[in-house]
Amino acid sequence: MPDLSVTLSGWKLDNPLIPASGTFGYGEEYKDFYDLNVLGSFSCKGTTPEPRHGNPQPRIAESESGMLNSVGLQNPGIHYVVEKVLPNMHQYFRKPIIVNIGGNSIDDFVYSAGLLDAFDNVGIIEVNISCPNLHDGGVNFASKAESAAEVTRAVKAATKKPIYMKLSPNVSSIAEIARACEKAGADGISLINTIMGMRINLRTRRPVLANTAGGLSGRAVLPVALWMVYQVYEAVDIPIMGMGGVFNAWSVIEMMLAGATAVQIGAENLRNPFVCKEILDEMPSVMEQLNIERLADMTGAAHPHQKA
Repeated sequence: MPDLSVTLSGWKLDNPLIPASGTFGYGEEYKDFYDLNVLGSFSCKGTTPEPRHGNPQPRIAESESGMLNSVGLQNPGIHYVVEKVLPNMHQYFRKPIIVNIGGNSIDDFVYSAGLLDAFDNVGIIEVNISCPNLHDGGVNFASKAESAAEVTRAVKAATKKPIYMKLSPNVSSIAEIARACEKAGADGISLINTIMGMRINLRTRRPVLANTAGGLSGRAVLPVALWMVYQVYEAVDIPIMGMGGVFNAWSVIEMMLAGATAVQIGAENLRNPFVCKEILDEMPSVMEQLNIERLADMTGAAHPHQKA
């Protein structure tokens, strides 16, 4: 039997498959499709200290090989998560999860991380720093190495949980920002977040999205994601959760070869809610075709010097 297990910061997962934040809710929305416990884990909907209604509609636009979204972190707030979601999650998911947190200030991230620290079923806190810093003119925290490091240090001091910093591809050097996060104490890196883009309605001659632009995700971004994961693997010595355009077992392995230890599946969940289970079902056959016995051995194997 092929070995699909991987390890993230001392946490052994049965397999590297993790539905990505924003595409899987809190898991409950998908529990009737299949047994979620076949997954390695999942990353819950991005959560902020206060409830958010999100951006005005329309906030979803299709593209030829993906989708644009400008949802705006719509969520019920961290108190709903710690009071209603996490205590009841054992009813449909028996493994630890990844909780994705966002915010407009460092205090926002610290507040949410501190509340999550007490929950045994939170395995990793994923810190989405692709959020606007209201104290720096609205520039997102992931756009500068200094601000990314500042958030990392503050969140690391607020929790004993492993923290993975989720980075934006809309920067000049993602490797520099990843290194800054590692130096500031990050346990791992998640990448990539969406790529900025837009669509225009030919009849109205106006942007399709109410917010004008949004984040592009889906199969179209896979080559970009692979290149950025590859660069970050070369730059840091902490694990990477890779994501962006992954849609089948072959692309999961490709993402691992670039340097990912675990792989998140995002937009494809919205197109096909069974995709993660289908990938798991096809993985043994794909591994056999590629002569792979142990999936973890693929992490970074495309690099000239694979790390131990």
